[in-house]
Amino acid sequence: MKNFKETLVYISSNIETIDEKNIVIRTEPSQIKEVAKLLEIQGARFIHLTAIDFISQKNKIELNYFFSILQDNLNIIVKVEIDPLTPSISSVSEITPAVIWSERECNDLFGIKFEGHPDPRRLVLSDDWPEGIHPLRKNFQYNISPPEVKQPVALKKPEEGKTVIPIGPFYPSLEEPAYFRLIVDGEEIVDFDYRGFYVHRGIEKLAESALNYQQIPFLAERICGICGFVHSCAYCQAVEKAGGIEIPVRAKFIRSMFLELERLHSHLLWIGLAAHIVGFDTLFMQAWRIREPVMYLCEMITGNRKTYGINIVGGVTINVLPQHLKDMEGIISQIEKEVIQLREIILDDEVIQLRFKNVGVLTQNDAKKYCVCGPVARASGVNIDMRINFPYAAYPMLSFRVPLNKSGDVWARTIIRLEEILISISILKQIIENIPEGPTSIKISKIEPWKEAISYIEAPRGQLFHYVMTGPDGRPYRWSVRAPSYQNYQALSIMLKGASIADAPLIIGSIDPCFSCTERYEAIDIRKKIPRVYSVEELKRCLKAR
Repeated sequence: MKNFKETLVYISSNIETIDEKNIVIRTEPSQIKEVAKLLEIQGARFIHLTAIDFISQKNKIELNYFFSILQDNLNIIVKVEIDPLTPSISSVSEITPAVIWSERECNDLFGIKFEGHPDPRRLVLSDDWPEGIHPLRKNFQYNISPPEVKQPVALKKPEEGKTVIPIGPFYPSLEEPAYFRLIVDGEEIVDFDYRGFYVHRGIEKLAESALNYQQIPFLAERICGICGFVHSCAYCQAVEKAGGIEIPVRAKFIRSMFLELERLHSHLLWIGLAAHIVGFDTLFMQAWRIREPVMYLCEMITGNRKTYGINIVGGVTINVLPQHLKDMEGIISQIEKEVIQLREIILDDEVIQLRFKNVGVLTQNDAKKYCVCGPVARASGVNIDMRINFPYAAYPMLSFRVPLNKSGDVWARTIIRLEEILISISILKQIIENIPEGPTSIKISKIEPWKEAISYIEAPRGQLFHYVMTGPDGRPYRWSVRAPSYQNYQALSIMLKGASIADAPLIIGSIDPCFSCTERYEAIDIRKKIPRVYSVEELKRCLKAR
């Protein structure tokens, strides 16, 4: 690590060691490729890229590249200041392919051009959003609706002789809407295109503009409909780190408890959906039947089956009673027996094995290249789990193993999730046995502005990242979120290539994708043989005509 720091000094003399786990490197735009290459050589893993608008303070936009070196439990933030009048910098996608979506998002939301980017199309902004308006700049008001502008939609064009098969935005085996364009040659998938973010809710903008620190956890929990607790937890941890707030140990145990309950019901939900995709509806119903007591348990303790609303900066708003712990012990012991039986059914079923094995393969090298996370990464032999790499909440006081598989196919991703359910049950048993007495929250004082913090959670889908820079107005100046699916989507092009059309829904489903809702769709003009996206106004006219 010493030689690594010496090399960094050669590129940038401005290196700040925040603590033993966090290093900040400030460099010039002209040096960004050299820094990225050095980090890649050192085995650094790309996490996220976002920007911060400092135009009113110093007439600059600051890019923040987040990396981690897992073996050293080290976070590295690379900061680059660019001119807002000519916001341009070299793309590092050639060195780190996992940065492609983040660069596209920064272009959309901040107006930063990344020279040499392989795919500079829009990612987050809708197709009818006007050019030159960038919603995460501070001069854009959060409650403004810009005028809609008609413009052509940039879609991948198939080569001569190839056909496009659309999946979505509405599709029976996908629980939420997203649009996948499969470019096929006969029955074989040869290329892939994705369009999502149909109704981008602007959660980060709303939080930075109108909510205070203690209101945002309830907004954060609504980022995901299945695993919302992970987001409120990650946000609170980030603010607590930035503000130097140490929450009570009992609150840490309660957070870990609900994180594992959420993993339980999320994985059981996925197993049911995977079975449904291949037509095994008996298994689907059994998985969801086993899941129900987890939902009852959450409702019994918090009053809600989902979206618990218990996280605040400084701890949690509820206590867990002795009777709750006793009920939980009985419920998870029964679930453990039933999941073991469920696993045996899956392991013995030849049809499932034929559909799942050697399908949607992601090699370990490709998994590292695209920085995938969670069960998708672990099924490809990448040993990553934030509960171990950057432990938080009560996890430093708990013991468990990280399951790994090397085959990288749908079967491996299934086996990993089945093992993780049993590991979560083991963790919950430890929590029940070891949860200490004491308060569940502390009162927080004023949080100083311009403090930064990174927070990780090992969500059911993988590594969740929240970044907070505190502000002077009782709210974050910048809050940036990167969900695990954000990275896992980008590896779908590898998993789908060479697969058959019939396997596409299963491969897509195998990453446990999380989508947002949508109200737009694509139509194909059969005579002209071209795709067309209808604008909101055109859809309104169609509805009136009916």
